[in-house]
Amino acid sequence: MALAVLVAAVWGLNFVLIHVGLDSFPPLLFCALRFAVVAVPAVFFVGPPRVARRWVLAVGVVLGVVKFGLLFMGMHAGMPAGLSSLVLQGQAGFTALFAAVLLRERPGRRRLLGLATAFAGIALSAFDQGLGGPFGAFVLVVLAAVAWGLANVLTRKASPPDALRWMVWVSAVPPLPLLALSLLVEGPGADLRALRGMTLGGLGTIAYVGLLSTLFGFVAWSYLLRRYDATAVAPYSLLVPVFGMSSAWLLLGERVSPTGAAAALLVIAGIGITALRPGAPSAAAARLRGSGPRRRAALAAAPPRPRG
Repeated sequence: MALAVLVAAVWGLNFVLIHVGLDSFPPLLFCALRFAVVAVPAVFFVGPPRVARRWVLAVGVVLGVVKFGLLFMGMHAGMPAGLSSLVLQGQAGFTALFAAVLLRERPGRRRLLGLATAFAGIALSAFDQGLGGPFGAFVLVVLAAVAWGLANVLTRKASPPDALRWMVWVSAVPPLPLLALSLLVEGPGADLRALRGMTLGGLGTIAYVGLLSTLFGFVAWSYLLRRYDATAVAPYSLLVPVFGMSSAWLLLGERVSPTGAAAALLVIAGIGITALRPGAPSAAAARLRGSGPRRRAALAAAPPRPRG
């Protein structure tokens, strides 16, 4: 599963590259360029997904415009890259909440315990951020996690049969709305200055967050989910904040307070508990449940079959 570790590392380092890119671009323009790099070339080679257009538009707006727009604005307002990688993982909890409301999925006790643990970690990180940084930026990233949770449930409702087509066409939705918002909020002058002064470093950040983090990361993760059981792949997502916080410490000099470290452990533990599923019954247990009373008694009393 080296590929799963690589994807987690790419996604974790992505927050550092966003931080660097925000030095060159206004946040909404940067977000628009991220999706344009993914969608503009690919839509000419990848056919549209076989789902209703309303789902493509809905997820494109919620995921691309709202979630990533809020994330980039929050980080631009002062939210540290490492903490952003952690808080954004709260999407797992918000996904479960939206699934309970919109899909009528009832979370079991284990999942409720995991949600409570993860949200306790987010609350603790909010307390820590309130002591040492802009709280409004923290709220923007939490709202980004909420939007991601809603986008996950909308994607489940859409049930796209082809993950690559789905991602490419969802990515085609955000660029124009984000560009319009950038012109309205950040101003044409700021956008023109950023584009005229674009450096190789700025182009590199766009290429990384667009092509590596979005396109490569999503396609590779989808490949892993098709090849392996989801319960074997999903826990590797817990490495994203680990790579995110460690790379922010190494490359940006971000420090994690003892309170922040405790919050990180709570969030990661909560997501881990939520991702756990009861073990599948053994073949013998399945045979026992599928048989009548006499057959069950005979199977239970039978000696084990010799092997080899």
